[in-house]
Amino acid sequence: MQSDKVMFEIYREAGYNRRFRVLYFTELNDHNRETEINRAMAGEHFYDGFIRNLKKDEAKTAIEEIIARLNRGEEVQPSDVDQALQPYLSV
Repeated sequence: MQSDKVMFEIYREAGYNRRFRVLYFTELNDHNRETEINRAMAGEHFYDGFIRNLKKDEAKTAIEEIIARLNRGEEVQPSDVDQALQPYLSV
């Protein structure tokens, strides 16, 4: 079911800062939806997918660790993200 998963995207910000961020699309509300989606759309796509709602807290922790590595300048490939998130991804 759709409600059993959370859609997300990891992207790199546009502009001077160029930091990596994550956006959880299915957790946006009417107040921040447009702003957050526009920010992500202006950035550079890196990775997207769906995590299972059942273990979303653990998945979010793993995603935050990946983003921290990217922001430190480490070489992280999308295949590395696939591997790290394998226990949490929903197809």
